[in-house]
Amino acid sequence: MKIIKFSKDNTQSWGMLSGDTVSVIDGDIFGTYHVSDKRYDLSEVKVLPPCNPSKIVCVGLNYLDHQIEMNDFAEDFPKLFIKPSTAVIAHGEDIIKPGGVDRVDFEAELAVVIGKTAKNIVKGSWKDYVFGYTCLNDVTAREIQSLDVQWTRSKSYDTFAPCGPVIETELDPSGVDVTLLLNGEVKQHANTRQLIWDVGFLVEEISRIMTLLPGDIISTGTPAGCGRMEPGDRVEVVVEGIGTLTNYLTHP
Repeated sequence: MKIIKFSKDNTQSWGMLSGDTVSVIDGDIFGTYHVSDKRYDLSEVKVLPPCNPSKIVCVGLNYLDHQIEMNDFAEDFPKLFIKPSTAVIAHGEDIIKPGGVDRVDFEAELAVVIGKTAKNIVKGSWKDYVFGYTCLNDVTAREIQSLDVQWTRSKSYDTFAPCGPVIETELDPSGVDVTLLLNGEVKQHANTRQLIWDVGFLVEEISRIMTLLPGDIISTGTPAGCGRMEPGDRVEVVVEGIGTLTNYLTHP
């Protein structure tokens, strides 16, 4: 099932997306809900971020080819960092290039949406805590990242976490293609079979570090090929089985 969050007539709702038809969901997708008979055409609604995470836990250097291109290596455990909820924007919204920042990069990623409170998940039971999967662009101020020991500043600007457009609840994350197109040209492409630390490991191990809440996101890392965007560029994150997340880079 593809879950979308949208606004219509100043009211926010979740819906089930089938083709270009949105069926309104009554209730809380992280609790009790059902799909109603009320429907809209996708063109009639405004797409919102598919969830409101309290935090986005990002995984650095989870593809070997990306470690090599960055000349930065993680061997025993992935490098983790957090993007704030204020960085989240929806499919179709603009990424804002911050004043004083020269280089803003794209990073295409498969993201996991947590479905229920998770702490110290028992090994092998991680699927019980996953609601579904979405696309995420881990936008980065690259020269800021190179200045800091930790990556928070470079990753946390407002609009630096586009995600969506939907949450796919029935995806098998073990072998899906992750692609990024810049103005229609493929810049990144990999398959999640190439992840060094797979989705199950990440969900379980991160739950041992911090409590994961419903709607929180774990973003699983980007493949090689991340690169620079310029104002006016169209950037698309395509994850097989989920869809396409499209945003544009603009000036303030």
